[in-house]
Amino acid sequence: QVQLVESGGGLVQAGGSLRLSCAASGPTLDNYGMGWFRQAPGKEREFVAGISRSGTRIDYGESEKDRTTISEDFTNNTVYLQMNSLKPEDTAVYYCAAAATRDWFTVLLTVREYDYWGQGTQVTVSS
Repeated sequence: QVQLVESGGGLVQAGGSLRLSCAASGPTLDNYGMGWFRQAPGKEREFVAGISRSGTRIDYGESEKDRTTISEDFTNNTVYLQMNSLKPEDTAVYYCAAAATRDWFTVLLTVREYDYWGQGTQVTVSS
């Protein structure tokens, strides 16, 4: 099974940018649909961005749509999340997830559809 390790989180001022990385070990990423989620204290885990197993379809959560880019490097077996114009309300633990799906072209949007999760990386945005 795939193992996922996130990195790139940290403390940033409002308006700044961060790029999160999710390095996968084990099976290659073309076996999985991939997603990024986040969870703030006292809140449910929410969808941030996802990419289909084929790497050709992408979708974003509503609050991040204009400020976030998900990308996938099959050569390095890594998924990235570029976040720009960060706001204090973006503060959360960000998780990478993989779904062992047979569907090559659907972006999976919910927590329950994903099978494997990383340990998370903290993003803190100061005002």
